[in-house]
Amino acid sequence: MHTYRIARDISVINDQIAVPGIGFLPVNAFVLHAAEPVVIDTGLSLADRDFLEALGSAVDPADVRWIWLTHPDRDHTGGIFDLLDAAPQARVVTTYLGVGIMSTERPLPMDRLMLLNPGQSLDVGDRTLTGFRPPLFDNPATVGLYDDGSRTCFSSDCFGAPMPTPELAAAGSASDVPPDDLRAGQLLWATVDSPWVHIVDPDAFLATLHPLRVMHPDLILSTHLPPAIGLASHFLDTVATAPSVDPFIGPDQHALEELLAGFECPSASEPSLSGA
Repeated sequence: MHTYRIARDISVINDQIAVPGIGFLPVNAFVLHAAEPVVIDTGLSLADRDFLEALGSAVDPADVRWIWLTHPDRDHTGGIFDLLDAAPQARVVTTYLGVGIMSTERPLPMDRLMLLNPGQSLDVGDRTLTGFRPPLFDNPATVGLYDDGSRTCFSSDCFGAPMPTPELAAAGSASDVPPDDLRAGQLLWATVDSPWVHIVDPDAFLATLHPLRVMHPDLILSTHLPPAIGLASHFLDTVATAPSVDPFIGPDQHALEELLAGFECPSASEPSLSGA
C-alpha cells in the first residue's frame, strides 16, 4: 500500500490485488481533506493489510469525521472497524441495505450511522457531498459521491479496469496507461463486475450516463483505476458501449485443473535441488 496526494485536498491510498487471467486490479481508498475529514472506503479485507497505518500517513485517524462506504463489498470495508475504534467521532455514511449486508458478518454500531440515498447530500463543513448511483455497479447498496469543492466524482467500482502490470495498477494517473489497454480494461471490468449490463434496455442504460455528463467532473476517482483527470467524457463514451461487448465467461473446472497442474511438484524421478 502507498499513499499520495492527487490534489490539494485529496489523498489516494493505493493497493492492488492480482487476479489470475485478468490482470492487476487497483484497490483504492481516499481521504478528502475537508473541514470535516472524510475517508472514502477502507481497503482490502486481507490479514496482511494495515489500513490504519497507511491512512495515518495522510490524516490522523482521530481527526476523521466521516467514513463513506461506497458499498459493503470486502474490498471496500477492510479497515472499517479498526478505523471506527481509532476515530471515535466518525460516523459511517452508507445505506439501509448496506447496513443490512454488513450485519450478516459484524453489525455496524447503529448510533454511528448516517443513512444517505442517491440524490441526498452531506455537508462536511466547507463543501457538500452528493450521493449518486453510478452507471455500473456490482452491489445494490452502491452510492458514489460528488464533491462540489474539488469537482471530483468518486465512482466506486464504475470506470475500473484491471491493469496489465503491477506498476500500472500503482500509477498516479490513468493517462499513464496506454489508451488501448485502458479502454479494453474498462470494458472487461464492466462485463466482469456488472454482467447485468448485457440484459438491460440499451436506451435505459444510456440514460443513466446523462447525470454524469451534466456533472462533468474534473477528476474521476474509481476504486479500481488510477486517478483520471479530464477524462470524464472519454470514460462515459467507453462505458456507453459496454452492453454490446462480449459477456465475460470465467474459467471452468477444466481450466482450473490445468492451472493447478502447472503448480505441481516435480516428479520423484527428477533430481532435487540437494542432489539427493
